[in-house]
Formats: sequence, C-alpha cells, structure tokens
Amino acid sequence: MTMAKLTESMTNVLEGDSMDQDVESPVAIHQPKLPKQARDDLPRHISRDRTKRKIQRYVRKDGKCNVHHGNVRETYRYLTDIFTTLVDLKWRFNLLIFVMVYTVTWLFFGMIWWLIAYIRGDMDHIEDPSWTPCVTNLNGFVSAFLFSIETETTIGYGYRVITDKCPEGIILLLIQSVLGSIVNAFMVGCMFVKISQPKKRAETLVFSTHAVISMRDGKLCLMFRVGDLRNSHIVEASIRAKLIKSKQTSEGEFIPLNQTDINVGYYTGDDRLFLVSPLIISHEINQQSPFWEISKAQLPKEELEIVVILEGMVEATGRMGFTPGYL
Repeated sequence: MTMAKLTESMTNVLEGDSMDQDVESPVAIHQPKLPKQARDDLPRHISRDRTKRKIQRYVRKDGKCNVHHGNVRETYRYLTDIFTTLVDLKWRFNLLIFVMVYTVTWLFFGMIWWLIAYIRGDMDHIEDPSWTPCVTNLNGFVSAFLFSIETETTIGYGYRVITDKCPEGIILLLIQSVLGSIVNAFMVGCMFVKISQPKKRAETLVFSTHAVISMRDGKLCLMFRVGDLRNSHIVEASIRAKLIKSKQTSEGEFIPLNQTDINVGYYTGDDRLFLVSPLIISHEINQQSPFWEISKAQLPKEELEIVVILEGMVEATGRMGFTPGYL
C-alpha cells in the first residue's frame, strides 16, 4: 500500500508540474527524492516523455488565448467595423492613431484656410488697413494652422477672427465645426470604451493553480477554487468550463482542439456564483462526464486542457466582462 501511494503521488506531481510551464518552454521535471523501490515502480515512459515534450497551450496562464490568425485574405472586414478594430488595438497604436487623426484634421483645414486667404489676395494686403481679409491676422500657413486648431477646439483666443465679408470662409467654418464634433465624439468614445474595458479587473480574480480529483459526498469530483481579491463584487457571476482535447469521430474524422462542455452545476444552479469569498467549483465525474472513460493510469498521458471562464458584471463600472482561467 505504501509503494502504491508513493507512485500515485509522484504521478500527480508530474502532472501538476507539466501544466505549470510556459507555452514555448520545454517541460522540466524535478523529481523528489524517493526510495529506490518507488523510483523503480514509477512508469518510466511517463518521466521520459514529459521531459522531452513541449506543451502548446490553447489559453495561457494569464487568460490570453494563444491563437494567432494567419492567411486572412479578407482584411477589409476589419475596416467595416473600424470602431471595434480601434478598441482592440494595443494602447501604443491607439494613442498614435488618436494623435494622428487630430493632427491631420488640423493640418487639412489649416491648408484650406491658407488657400482661401491666398486666393482672395489677403497675403498681399497684410498691412493694408483698408482691406477686409477673410480672417484677420492670418499672414501665413502657420497662423492658418493655429486658426484651424482654435476653431476645431473652440479655444477662441480672439486674435484671429473670421469676418462677414468671406462667404466661403463661413461655409468652411460650419464644415469644420461639424466634422470636428464628429471626430471628437468618435475618438473620445473610442478611448472611453478602451479605458473602461473590464480586462484589468481580471487581475484580481484568482484561480487555483492545479485542479484535483477527489471524493466528495461519495462521488468522484474534479475540483478547483476561484476567488476575488477586491471588495467590490462581481454581479451576476457565472462560471463554465471547457475541455480542449483532440477527438476522432466514429467515421474516422480527426478534430483538433475539440471543445467539450464540463458541467460545473448548470442544471442545479451551482454555476451562478455569489463571489464574496473563495469558492470551490466541483464537476462530478459520472457517465456524462468527458473524463468518464479516462482511467487513472491513462490521465498523465492525455493531451488535454481545461479552460474555465468566469463571466459577470463589474459592480463599480456596470460593464460586462469575462475572465478565462487555465488549469
């Protein structure tokens, strides 16, 4: 009995360590010091295979999906939903686009203001007090650019002012005011949505590093723990789990990364959480469970992954979000 328990604990250690490695790093096994008899009884193929095999995770430990889209030909589809595309961009690109949109808009209208002044001949009558220019105190492209910024941002310094003797300037003023409001609404809305995304809220949601299989109330269960570090609660929190494992159908079709639901209390309501303290999530291994046909000896050899997704509404911001976890 002692040797069997040592072998069982050693197998669990190997399985736990293999799930704790990075995506591209090889699995390194640190075997504990065991009696010689226990080391001899340990299946050799498990220790050899796990030291050489690399584990490619579907979802990393930080919750980010390790999937990269390649050979996407219809890239124009990203531009049809430009708002979501901008929100999904990284912060450095988002800030760059934010600055570039405003700068290009100011330069574009500044150029038009300068062309109007140039075509009307305002540049030739800068010092002429009897000449009524389109925009007073506009004597070059730099001053036209500054007037464009003042107009779109409604700063209104009062030094450069449009006159009523320039109908084309009045029309341009209306166009720039309307387009400037649209640009402000679009860019500020994009930045607000990106700032208020609940992704960072997931940093204070903690999943247990390992899942365990044990008896509970006379039933064999797969269990893991989830907890919230913040005092603000997750409203209407619900949890679900997926088993990521390759599958071969009865017709011989091979399905890589097949997703199978793991019942964590959907029919009993246990999947809806009141997450004010750490909770233990349990999955009963019965005939409907995807683990039913996997034996204890076969489990360390299986290429599988369990992804846990916690959904809910952030109480502080009222925004929905989901947090994927990896076991």
